[in-house]
Amino acid sequence: MRIRGRTLSALLLATALGVSALSANAVGAADAATAAAPHAGHAMTAAALPSGDDPDGDGYIPADPPVTGVTPSQEVPPPAYHHEFQAGCSVTHTAPDDPIVYPDRPGASHDHTFMGNTSTDASSTTGSLYGGSTTCKAPADASAYWMPSLYKGDRKVLPVGPQVIYYKAGVTDYRSVRPFPRGLRFVVGSPTQSAQEFRGHKGFVEGWECGDSFFNVDFPASCPERPDVQLNIRFQAPSCWNGRYLDTPDHKSHLAYPVVKPGTNDNMCPASHPVALPMIEFKMAWPVNGDMSQVTLSSGRGYSFHYDFFNAWEERTLKALVDHCINGGLQCDTRGFDLYHPERGTVLDADHRLP
Repeated sequence: MRIRGRTLSALLLATALGVSALSANAVGAADAATAAAPHAGHAMTAAALPSGDDPDGDGYIPADPPVTGVTPSQEVPPPAYHHEFQAGCSVTHTAPDDPIVYPDRPGASHDHTFMGNTSTDASSTTGSLYGGSTTCKAPADASAYWMPSLYKGDRKVLPVGPQVIYYKAGVTDYRSVRPFPRGLRFVVGSPTQSAQEFRGHKGFVEGWECGDSFFNVDFPASCPERPDVQLNIRFQAPSCWNGRYLDTPDHKSHLAYPVVKPGTNDNMCPASHPVALPMIEFKMAWPVNGDMSQVTLSSGRGYSFHYDFFNAWEERTLKALVDHCINGGLQCDTRGFDLYHPERGTVLDADHRLP
């Protein structure tokens, strides 16, 4: 059995938590145990150290300029069932790096699977990512997307082909959504969260699913062993910004999830985070099925799933997609085309570039 760089202390901690180191989930338990120490920055704060985008090392990266004078929209727009577009981005590489939680500290993280920008590593900054090479269908999307790597036994399993990353309206007034500011970054979820915290997370959609099995907090015990069956998860990010910081020490508090407008079923941004941004939703698929007892994440059990986003979109292209698809109340593909409203046209050309 392989325990990826795990120490005896990790196994002892796993045992102390009531998990047998020889059980079918031993690797996952050890992952979960050790994740609590070296990767706790996802849930709290990693040691403050100067880095490329944070020269004073205090964990706060100010927006320049900040967005002020915004009041959360309480307006009800014309009905539109969809208000979204997709970013199709393929896997680039894997590495034990995390430029948000552990900037300039290569190897400090558990293993991550990276998508989008091909250069993402522990030392990535806004400047190094912007305008870089990408596996996203739109060349203007040089953003970095990453999540814990998935294993089945000793084999690392990577998603195949472009993965669906939705950009949606998280608020009822989809017309109020504006593009991400360059350099915004955040972490969704935590590797140290419990099963209950994962299930109760505001970003939880349908949990882990395969075949006819849905709403699983941990990996299903088995999945139909067919070529068309993959392991899937969908998870949504917060979409309301305070307008002041591109990052904060916990990599979360500069953003918030929408709240329900009192007396209605409408969603709006809270006053503390009044700026409505696109709501990112990861929809990931791994080519793994059959017996799932040996499936783990590099961060631990299935409920340790989390992901990171570091914005490096070219501004004109992102704004065009937000304006046309989100503000326009459309269900767009990666080119900004809505199959059900072909008369509204397309944002990007056949090469996924802005004309």
